[in-house]
Amino acid sequence: MHILDIADNSTRAGATHIRIIVNESKMRDTLAVTIADNGSGMDEETKMKARDPFFTTKTVRKIGLGIPLIEQAAKAAGGEFSIESEKGKGTCVTATFKLSHIDRQPLGRLVETIITLIAGNPTVDFSYSCESDTGKYELNTQEVREALEDVPINNPEVLSFIKKSMQEGLREIKMDL
Repeated sequence: MHILDIADNSTRAGATHIRIIVNESKMRDTLAVTIADNGSGMDEETKMKARDPFFTTKTVRKIGLGIPLIEQAAKAAGGEFSIESEKGKGTCVTATFKLSHIDRQPLGRLVETIITLIAGNPTVDFSYSCESDTGKYELNTQEVREALEDVPINNPEVLSFIKKSMQEGLREIKMDL
């Protein structure tokens, strides 16, 4: 849910391209998740406030838990958290976790998360990269969209094809998420 929430923040910030990078290394005992966008970005004050659960730019509720929760999860699992952002240039959120840490939360259903993002944001380009000690899988929806021509990327048959492709790709690189 962390990835979904941060990517949702990106779309609300006007991002047209979102990169999601997951690196799992059993040899280094690390799991790193990066979500980067080309949205409106944040100034230094907003970037600091974003870590406060009682700060949000949403008008429908008065709390913003996405960034504080992923930061807490990373630190609880012996990892680190960072936000890089520049007004008008976009934002990059990175959380690293000690892979074997007993308090590391599972990433959850990563394939379904990416499919949900694509289905709900058909005009946003997503670059998804998943790397393990044994290989790398990449998906770029801009390339998929170009190959589809007039077929919408959120067409159920297209989403089903992308889902199967992702599942096979992650199985090939032996991701244990």
